Amino acid sequence: MATTEEFVEADNAEAIITRIEHKSRKIESLLKQSKPVEALKTALEGSPPNTRDERCKSANWIVVHRAIMAIKDVDALFSALDPEYYDILMKYLYRGLSTGDRPTCDQCLRIHEKLTERAGLGCILRALADTVNTV
Repeated sequence: MATTEEFVEADNAEAIITRIEHKSRKIESLLKQSKPVEALKTALEGSPPNTRDERCKSANWIVVHRAIMAIKDVDALFSALDPEYYDILMKYLYRGLSTGDRPTCDQCLRIHEKLTERAGLGCILRALADTVNTV
């Protein structure tokens, strides 16, 4: 987990945005190749960005959201997704639920159900209790 000292200052936000844009292009390429699980893994790598800059967090959410919405087979997702991604995925699912957007909420709830079955309640608790590394 990142401590307060590890967070990137706002003057480096542009560099973070540039990395997120690069990640976005890679994800779009994976989605065009019908590799939604790989796209989601790529989206979750390096997340959340070590910054308090909301522009960076929003830009990263857009990338992760795109990958989440592309998942069609949730069971196949968890067959291929490494457990190291579970906690960060749970955080993004809660961010998705907070949007109130019906299709996003429906997709997030489908994934949340399977993720909870797979990772247990501890995953939920870790996602909610971590107030330092927010998404």
